[in-house]
Amino acid sequence: MKLKVCGMKYPENIQAVANLNPNYLGFIFHEKSPRYAANTLDANQLSALSGNIQKVGVFVNEEFQTIEQNCNDFHIKTVQLHGDESSNFCEKLKDSGFTVVKAFGINKNFDFNILNQYVAYCDFFLFDTKTDEHGGSGKKFKWDLLNQYHLELPYFLSGGISPDDLNEIKNIKNENLYAIDVNSRFEIEAGLKDVTMLNLLINRIKDEF
Repeated sequence: MKLKVCGMKYPENIQAVANLNPNYLGFIFHEKSPRYAANTLDANQLSALSGNIQKVGVFVNEEFQTIEQNCNDFHIKTVQLHGDESSNFCEKLKDSGFTVVKAFGINKNFDFNILNQYVAYCDFFLFDTKTDEHGGSGKKFKWDLLNQYHLELPYFLSGGISPDDLNEIKNIKNENLYAIDVNSRFEIEAGLKDVTMLNLLINRIKDEF
């Protein structure tokens, strides 16, 4: 099981979390988010992070040129799209050399057939809780809805995941569950992660998955 720590914002905290060696660190480039990071990130620091850590830029309904510029500025190769982006938009990013993660907000009314048009143009899906805030809500969706997912593309599970959820996550039988994505439940404040909590989580993942 891989781990993505999203909503990173402050250089010192980024380095402390990076020292734990998670698989992914996520940086939010959506200006309405309290975890908006473009004004606080240090490009040289991000460039120097371990090559084992994949850096993810999170965008919401952003222009292609803006995504490309931010990713170039901060040495980011993986793009997470958290808005209403089309499959054609995903295709354009993938053709430009980016790893593409397309996020979808899940609730009981979500139609998993929508995903069919995206499969060829994405490397991963991410399933989060459906909210108006495009993620970061700290709320869970009903994970049994994932029983409706029958595609082979691996996915990240997001939405209010806390240390108490690992046992339930282990019971998710879908073999395409690739990673968990944590954010608000591991924060001291928006964008500032609790390194001790994350260290405990990483050790549990190593021991139990």
